[in-house]
Amino acid sequence: MGSGSTTRKLGCLLATGALVCVMSAKAAVPGEAAPTSAPLADTGGASNVTSTSAVLHGRVNPHGTATSFSFQYGTTRQYGGQTPLASAGAGTTSVPVGQAVVGLRPGTTYHYRLVAVGAGTATGGDHAFKTAEIPLSLTVRPTRNPVVYGNALVLAGTLSGSNSAGRRLLLKVNPFPYVRGFATLGASAFTNATGAFSFFVPTLLQNSELRVTAAGKPSVSSPVLAERVAVRVSLHVRHAARRGYVRLYGTVAPAEVGAGVAFQRLGRSHRWVTESGTVVKPATSRSSRFSRTVRVRHRGLYRAFVRIFDPAHVSYQSGSVQIR
Repeated sequence: MGSGSTTRKLGCLLATGALVCVMSAKAAVPGEAAPTSAPLADTGGASNVTSTSAVLHGRVNPHGTATSFSFQYGTTRQYGGQTPLASAGAGTTSVPVGQAVVGLRPGTTYHYRLVAVGAGTATGGDHAFKTAEIPLSLTVRPTRNPVVYGNALVLAGTLSGSNSAGRRLLLKVNPFPYVRGFATLGASAFTNATGAFSFFVPTLLQNSELRVTAAGKPSVSSPVLAERVAVRVSLHVRHAARRGYVRLYGTVAPAEVGAGVAFQRLGRSHRWVTESGTVVKPATSRSSRFSRTVRVRHRGLYRAFVRIFDPAHVSYQSGSVQIR
């Protein structure tokens, strides 16, 4: 080079896939200006740490040259991620800087450091933080509500949050009149890889409160599910000796002596219209019966709707029968 030439110092930083470089002049001959100093970068702490994000802090001294900064971060000291370049100014004193990182994995340790590029490149020390776990939560839903007396029931649900796979769950029941407290019902269930689970309940005999609880720590329970148990109603029909009349009869379980029975016909507007009625009478200790001979004014589909006042069960209807 000639006597009037200068050498230049190159500072580079990889940001969002592009290599950003800043050239700084360095005096090569007597009488030229003193060379500028590279910036200083001091990695600080992390704040506002959640399960998927954090704010990273540090301080940069530009030493009088326009300087940009960025944070490198990743699950190892190799980092692999980097925030966008931002300006730290061109001052001569240390200034606080900070940037947010998002899209992080819950319950994971991340390393990070501050990098400044001005009249050269400076890197701060390695620091680390751990993202928060996602709190566990339980949701549960029945296949049917109400369930008919004596019928099986399936409860399905999901355990959401960190470390939700392979957790042992307990189904607990508090039957009417809800004074006994919750007791474990049946065998345990385990969540699958996505936290899903199900319980098979062979039968419920009365209205019950149901709740699912995760065994071990952290402890978590689902909201209480009020599962209703409807009376089981059967209905049969046969022609009576008197022309134009039929005998409607059936059973109700459990025994609901004195309950009202409405014989209903499906009308043209697809609404059930009451045509006649009777009351439930004793049969056995586990069931009761009803029967009435009625005049058929309209042919079609009929059902028996049983209205009860027993708080341990809810009213329900039979399947439909065809009267021709």
